[in-house]
Amino acid sequence: MLDLVCLGEPIYELNQRKNGDYRPGLGGDVSNVAIAAARSNADVALLSSLGKDAFAEQFREFWSNEKVTHSAVISSSQRPTGMYFVTHDSAGHHFSYRRQGSAASRYRSSDLPLEMIKRSKISYASGISLAISNSMAKAVFKMFSVARAAGQLCAFDPNYRPALWDLETATESVHQLMSQCDIALPGLDDARLLTGLVDPQQIVAFYHELGASIVALTLGARGVLVSDAKKMQLIQPIGVQAVDATGAGDCFNGAFLAEYLAGRDVFSAAQYANVAAGLSTQSYTAVAAIPNRGEIEQRLSLL
Repeated sequence: MLDLVCLGEPIYELNQRKNGDYRPGLGGDVSNVAIAAARSNADVALLSSLGKDAFAEQFREFWSNEKVTHSAVISSSQRPTGMYFVTHDSAGHHFSYRRQGSAASRYRSSDLPLEMIKRSKISYASGISLAISNSMAKAVFKMFSVARAAGQLCAFDPNYRPALWDLETATESVHQLMSQCDIALPGLDDARLLTGLVDPQQIVAFYHELGASIVALTLGARGVLVSDAKKMQLIQPIGVQAVDATGAGDCFNGAFLAEYLAGRDVFSAAQYANVAAGLSTQSYTAVAAIPNRGEIEQRLSLL
């Protein structure tokens, strides 16, 4: 039985460094989550579609090395693997995408490995998975329906990207899916846009009302507010010299789910994941910076 199955778009990353050069990486929010969970010893599988190109070959080799199951990732000879660029300035990091018509955007409900989903303790997707195409969105809804019918859990990060869809459409779709979600993993900026609320505690309560029994609201440099509907706790950030926050939220999600799947309570899992996310900001590119369990536990021991 798998711990975690993740559905979304792997996307090739070119991340700008201080000298202006671009460092290549293997990104995509759902792939990042899978890697973070696997590095914390969870048994993880990815669901998606890749082009038949050099980027796809790099992804498959990378996932194999990271012990992420990718046997259900299909290949398309007609569609490419997506790509994006990350640039940095005083306002933070910015994304420029080259993903229209990608192989993953043509993923369909009929591509889902239903038995794998039924045998996975948690099914995970994000708002990007919903946004890249109608067919992928339908696949996400079906995955959650299949998982819940099998008695398994569903986890979701709204991960709103204005470049992919408008706020009204995103809000409707995200809230509809969140009503089928057991574990809500929103970021504060996205949640404020999607809910119209400002106060973090009110946002947590909002997602509980939609149906989530667990909410972990990441607050960036202010840590994370986590709740199991009975208790709410603010987990303080750790002190790091951050250089690139790309993928920090994904790192949190993967580490949180792995630790929760390992039998920890939601507050211990959030503390663990908060450390993981902080450590991940100390170098460039999303996946290269994701720490493993040993590194996270070593830093935890110093708190």
